Amino acid sequence: MESRFIVIAGEEAGPRSNKMGGIWNVIDAEARNLAQMISNGVSGDDKTTRIIVAGPYYGHAGADWNKGLNRITDMSGFSEYEPEGELLFALEQLGSMGIEAHTGSVKVDDADVIYIMFKTNDFNMISSEYKGQKMYLSGKVKAEAYELTGLDSLHYETMNNGMEYTHYLNLSYAISELVRLLVDAGRSASPVYSDRAISDFAASLMPSVEVSLHCHEFGAFYAAARLERLGVSVHTVATYHATIPGRVAGHRSIRKIRDKDSSWDSGVPVNFARLESLSSYADVVTAVGDSTRKEVKLFYGIDAIVVRNGIDLESSDVDWPKKVRNRKRIQEFLSEKIYNVFNSRVILPDRIVPIFSISRIEIENKGYPDLLDALVVLDRMVRTEIDAGHLDENFRVICFIVAAHGPKTNTPENFPIYLPEEILIGEEMRLQQMINSRGLECSRIPDGSRHVAAVLYPQWLSDHDGGLNMTTDEFMSGCIAGVFPSRYEPFLLTGLEAGKEATPSIVSKVCGFSDALSTLKRLVMGMGGVIVVDNINLSYIESIADYALAMDYFIDTYTDDKVKYNLLCQEASLLAKDMNWKAPTREYFELLTGTRME
Repeated sequence: MESRFIVIAGEEAGPRSNKMGGIWNVIDAEARNLAQMISNGVSGDDKTTRIIVAGPYYGHAGADWNKGLNRITDMSGFSEYEPEGELLFALEQLGSMGIEAHTGSVKVDDADVIYIMFKTNDFNMISSEYKGQKMYLSGKVKAEAYELTGLDSLHYETMNNGMEYTHYLNLSYAISELVRLLVDAGRSASPVYSDRAISDFAASLMPSVEVSLHCHEFGAFYAAARLERLGVSVHTVATYHATIPGRVAGHRSIRKIRDKDSSWDSGVPVNFARLESLSSYADVVTAVGDSTRKEVKLFYGIDAIVVRNGIDLESSDVDWPKKVRNRKRIQEFLSEKIYNVFNSRVILPDRIVPIFSISRIEIENKGYPDLLDALVVLDRMVRTEIDAGHLDENFRVICFIVAAHGPKTNTPENFPIYLPEEILIGEEMRLQQMINSRGLECSRIPDGSRHVAAVLYPQWLSDHDGGLNMTTDEFMSGCIAGVFPSRYEPFLLTGLEAGKEATPSIVSKVCGFSDALSTLKRLVMGMGGVIVVDNINLSYIESIADYALAMDYFIDTYTDDKVKYNLLCQEASLLAKDMNWKAPTREYFELLTGTRME
């Protein structure tokens, strides 16, 4: 029987603890859904298909290229995996080259998802050879990359992001070597005879190996380019979640697309953009949204097709006890910490309305100034409703802004209500100053001088983060609404993650899935469980007002009409259900294999 390997690769393809959300969620979901479909026999052929997730391995503190993040790969959640056949051959060959790989697996129905994580920070200590000249493996990788694709690593590694660039190059090399060796495994296993015809006949009787490679984001694109330049027979797909020039231009990228302005801003890291442009070597290029597709064409002249991200939703039923339980945890936490820090009167937990925003700490791109200005407007609206007797004067709205440069281990007691300046770094400090300058700090909540406050949460959420000690799903399920006012957002996975927890949300028109809301089944007349604010065509002040009005709508519904609010929660859940991973996974499978699923 013929063998097929589908390798899904990315720089963030590590265990969930490595990063809060993002590419890891996408890669993990694609792998598990592919495995489930194959296990259910819908692949359309009789090939034995195995799914491999390939990414980096950071075995100890300091192994990560980004010393500030200090990620350490935790594979304890995986089962041990004993490779065999072609995969055993490939891993043994990698080991003989000095490339260290760590393996694990997860069972999905009757199929295994195999995880192969590569250690790359020691490539400059591994002896190798290139064209008869002895050198370290890192030197071989760079020399070959220059010859194959013109990557000027001697220059690129001297830039301020040189360590990151080098890591991507080494990782891509390891991934492409794994793929190349898998392709060669069938031929290497064939017996060799002195008669060529007999050897060819013997080889034809051996199981053939078909390999496909899906590279997520620019950090893995050199893998596809290297395989193409080496002439390795492999199906390749390169997926953009954003573009490097687009990220730098941020909210200005929309105008660049309209004006057909393909120039790169001065802040674009040329080495990363050069890696990104290597997607042109892939058989198929995909983008997670239409705006990203337009950026790929604008900045690189590459045609891409849109395959949207999805969300894993194990059950379409809303877990109401989970939402109530976690909301109570958040409310009691805030009541206790505000009392402890400010030595104030007790704010009853059930009078606290928690909302949230969560994303990377890109202040302008993620629209945090817009959110903070909208919270000031919301405070005036809440005060007016209290003065008019429409709202209990003891109600307080607390908006968590979860944004951090990386995980912290030095959180103080009563974090994050108590947030000393010395634990903040970089943009975290600027974001806190923006909160203070608008008078949205929590110190004004107890005496009622503010009824709305913003709480910076500069930490990656986990059940041991030193603050709420809640996982991302617990946190999202406990808040009454999410607010995502991005000015540059190729897709906005967090909006779907909120919907997965049946939490209503407010999203900007910029976000990549806003156009999909037209398919959402409405359970409530009016604004609905997911509200889109037009931050493209409206003026700034109009957008700010719309964000505030949308937040006020969810707050009023939550406080005044629980039945209607629960219907809004169900609407948000329906969006996540409609945008699941089944359709994107089927499309990826067909693009990667050339086989139509049944």
